[in-house]
Order: sequence, then structure tokens, then C-alpha cells
Amino acid sequence: MNKNILIYLAIIFVLVGCDDLIEPAIENNRGLEEGFNEPRFAHGLLQNGYGRIPTIGNDLSDMATDNAVSNDQDDNFYALGTGQWAANNNPMEQWSNSRAAIQYLNLMLETVDSVKFSETPVVNEMFQDRITGEIYGLRALFMYYLLQAHGGMSNGGELLGVPIVLGSKNLSSEFNVPRATFEQCMQQFYADSEAALALLPDDYTNIGDESLIPEKYVAEGAGVPDYERVFGDDARLLISGRIVRAVRAQAALMATSPAFSANNSTTWADAAAYAAEVIDLNGGVAGLAADGVTWFDDVSISDVGGGVNPDEILWRTSIADVNSDLEADNYPPTLFGNGLVNPTQNLVDAFPMDNGYPITDPSSGFDPSDPYTGRDPRLRQFIIVNGDTFGASGGVVNTAVDGDTNDGLNQSENATRTGYYLRKLLRSDVNLDPNATNGQAHLDPHIRYTEIYLIYAEAANEAFGPTGTGGNAYSAVDVISAIRQRAGLGTAGTDPYLTLAQGSTEDMRELIKNERRLELCFEGFRFWDLRRWEEDLTEAALGVRIENGNHQVISVENRVFDDYMIYGPVPFNEMLKYGALEQNMGW
Repeated sequence: MNKNILIYLAIIFVLVGCDDLIEPAIENNRGLEEGFNEPRFAHGLLQNGYGRIPTIGNDLSDMATDNAVSNDQDDNFYALGTGQWAANNNPMEQWSNSRAAIQYLNLMLETVDSVKFSETPVVNEMFQDRITGEIYGLRALFMYYLLQAHGGMSNGGELLGVPIVLGSKNLSSEFNVPRATFEQCMQQFYADSEAALALLPDDYTNIGDESLIPEKYVAEGAGVPDYERVFGDDARLLISGRIVRAVRAQAALMATSPAFSANNSTTWADAAAYAAEVIDLNGGVAGLAADGVTWFDDVSISDVGGGVNPDEILWRTSIADVNSDLEADNYPPTLFGNGLVNPTQNLVDAFPMDNGYPITDPSSGFDPSDPYTGRDPRLRQFIIVNGDTFGASGGVVNTAVDGDTNDGLNQSENATRTGYYLRKLLRSDVNLDPNATNGQAHLDPHIRYTEIYLIYAEAANEAFGPTGTGGNAYSAVDVISAIRQRAGLGTAGTDPYLTLAQGSTEDMRELIKNERRLELCFEGFRFWDLRRWEEDLTEAALGVRIENGNHQVISVENRVFDDYMIYGPVPFNEMLKYGALEQNMGW
């Protein structure tokens, strides 16, 4: 056993580097075999997987798209969007993180049946089943991240994924293996998802009724306290069946999109069906959270505990200690912030008028001399525009060049480059004033329900048309109507622009894409959405110059991407090490 442990530790060092070797050993620096009698130590292998899951608040890649720019020219996303993306300079790289997670998960999968979690046999079995289900669910999740970041077309015209690794690596393992096809990777993803769903409940909850315990555990003598010990409220933040279903919908949407659909068996109908499973668990269209637009700025966040989720949040991390990090990065200078993320005029123009019409439509009533009046309420819920009040002190943010404050366009080191500041993700009750500083609790989601509703709308529109249901209780139009009603769009209870758009799949497609752009802005989706749709990556980022009350659209930053960059690269150092790997075209 000791020899095997040394091999495991050595290979983890080779795979993930010195820092990642040390990371799981911070809590406990003992041999692997000791985990067989110490379940918390053994469970640390699984927790290493959880610790590698990205969250919405940590992905500001919108700054490399037409949605935003960075006011920090040393920022990785500034480099990404301005022509410095390379196989050896890739802020979006998932290869190391996700493959390291899979190594730990595979190691845990191989040892879980040897770990004694309880002296009670049926409780021990339930723990082993749950943890095995978690492993499969997490392994599927990291496969999705790998395919999103590194799947792509080879120079020979084959759509490739990543090497499929189903066992832990040791010093005798073969590392120089080719990438599997994208389709093979998706089939492995689906197999892991199904394995997880066979073992995990849709939700972790205390049941209070023995009839709700799966029969196989009842037959072995499990009672309500036994079941709740393993599958009850205390496990709420772990990956569950509901979460696996959501990740399956995410991956299926990617797989059936134009950039990844070649020789791929996943269909739009599949993606719609997977999303519908989650929506049905959430109460259908009526389950769309009423406060889902402003989920990030709610005083009740401080009261969320015990793993309970607000209605909009499907999966999240634990609520961290109060802090003001996001606000310090993004508040305007007069509110003592660094103004990092600057939304573009491109994104501002994507918000319709409150009657639902795009600002380019003659029926919209848009007035370019008064551009922020009568707009979609989400505009000012997500973006600070000139003249808005914001922050705990309610200060006025003046972005005009003649506004005589450091908030004005290019008026200070931390000032906006576009004429706009970020509002979304921030708590408006944080105060950064050095004389009265306070932080607040923040939600940090992995998945929001609105994303799943938008997945269904996009997939259902392509599979069944705007008003088709595919056997579900709702159509793409039904979902988008609910999202737009929640936002406050329409006239006298109607949405005439939506009525026009539902006349064709093509028109509805463009409306759904725009709703996705608005609802999910600044959450790390735009970068990937443009690529999977095979849309223009080089639309220049625009801003607005306001002087004497006049609004002049200005060019702020060119986007520099080549056509092949719809796919990300395999890391350069991996290509140097392993000759069997094939790079994506162009890289």
C-alpha cells in the first residue's frame, strides 16, 4: 500500500504541479491509506473537485467581448480581447484545472468502496452511493468545462474533444494519448451523468416519512434518521440530481450549437428535453423567480443559511464572510472604487425600450438625445449610466467629460473608458468610504435558473419552432414572454414585438439571443456564446462621449480575433510534452 501511495502522490505532482500537490494537503498531510478509516480525510479528494468549480462572480470575460472593456490594460481579459490570446497565454484555459479535478475524482472513485463512513452497514452503503454519484456528476461537469474551452476542429477537419481519462494516473500510466472525438467525449459525459442520476436524489432534503426512502435502503433496514444523515438538509450544497440535469442541459446546448454540431448526435430536441426536466422540477414557467433580475443585490442574502437557495439560484457556493471586493474593483472612483468593468455602448443599445421594441425599430419611440428614458428597466439594474445615483451614500455618478468629477469619461486612472460603469453583481449597500467602510454578504452562484429557461427557449425554438412545445407544457415563446414580463417589458399587458418575432424561427432566434445577452451579461457567457453561435468576434467595443448634454458614440477598443478562434487552444506546454495530441486548427 505504501508503495502505491507514493506513486499516487508522485503522479499528482506531475499532473498538477507543486502548488496543487500542496493544496489538498493543507488540512491533513498524511498517507492515502489512512483515509480508509478517516472518511473526512478521504472525502478531501472529492472536496478538491468542488473547490475547482468556477463561479459566476469570478468570470469577467465579458471584458473581452462586445459587452465590456477593462479600464486596466494589465488585465488578462484586456489582453484576451486585443489580440494577445495564444496557446501559451490563455486566461480561459481549463485544461490544468479540470484534468487535475478529474484525477482526484478518479482516485476517490477507486477508493470510495474501501472507506468506512459509518459502522451501520446501510448508512455506510448510502454514503458510498452518494459520494459515487457526486464523483460521476462532478466528472461530467469538468468534461463540459474541458469541451467548452478546448474542444475544436483539427487541421484535418475532425471535431475533437479531450483525452478521456476514466482512472487515476500513476507513474506507469500512458500519458501520451490522443484526444478523443467531441462525440466520444459527449457520450462519456452522458454516461457519467446517467451514472450520477442513478445514485443521487434530485434534491437533498429531510423527508420525515419512511415511504420516501428508496426501497433498496428500506430493505436493508434504513430508517428516516439514517436516510437524512446522508441525503438530508446538511448535504444541500453538494451536487444533486437536479444539478446534474442542469449541467446536462448546458452541455447539450453547447453540443448542438453550430460550432460543435458536426458529426454530433446531440440534437436541439435533446437540449430542450434536458432543460425541461429542470424547469418542471422548478414548477414550470410559473417557477421563474419574480426577483431573478436583481438576485445579486438583496438584503435577504445575509439571512440565507443552511444551504437554502433563493428562488433564482439553482446551485451556489457557501455564503462567504461579508466583504466588499467586487465593489472595490468596480464602483466608480467617486465612490472609492477602481471602475474595472466598463459596459459598452453595444450592450446598452441591446436593451430595448420598455414597450419591448428594439431602439432601432420605428415603433420604439427611442430618443437619441434622451437615450436612457423609457428603456428596459434591466438597463439601469445592470449598468450605471450618466446621472444615476448609486452606492450606500446615494452619490450621483456623472460620466460626462464636462461633469467635473473623476467619474467622467477618461477623467482619471480608474475612470470609465466607455461612459458606463458596472452595476450588476454589486451590492448597492456597500460603503467604500474610508471613514465609514462596510462590506456585505454576496451570493456566488454556479448556476441560475434563468439560464436553464433560456437554454430551453433557444433549443425549443430550433427544434419545434417558436410556439411548438415538443410535448412539454410550454413553448419558447412562453418562456421568453415570462422573462420579458418579469423585466417589465410590454404595453398594457401585451408584448407586441414578441408577437411579431414569433412569426418565424429566425426572428425568434435573434430575440432569444438578445434576451440571453441581457439576462446573463457579466456572468461569463457572452465569450462562449459568440463562439458556439459562430458569430462575429471582432465587433469593436463602443462607448459614449457626453458633453453639453450631447451624446456622441465613440470607438473604444478593437476586438482582435481570427476566425479559427471560435475554438480555444490545447495548451502549448501540453503540445510540447505529448506528440499524440493534435492542436485545434489555426493555433
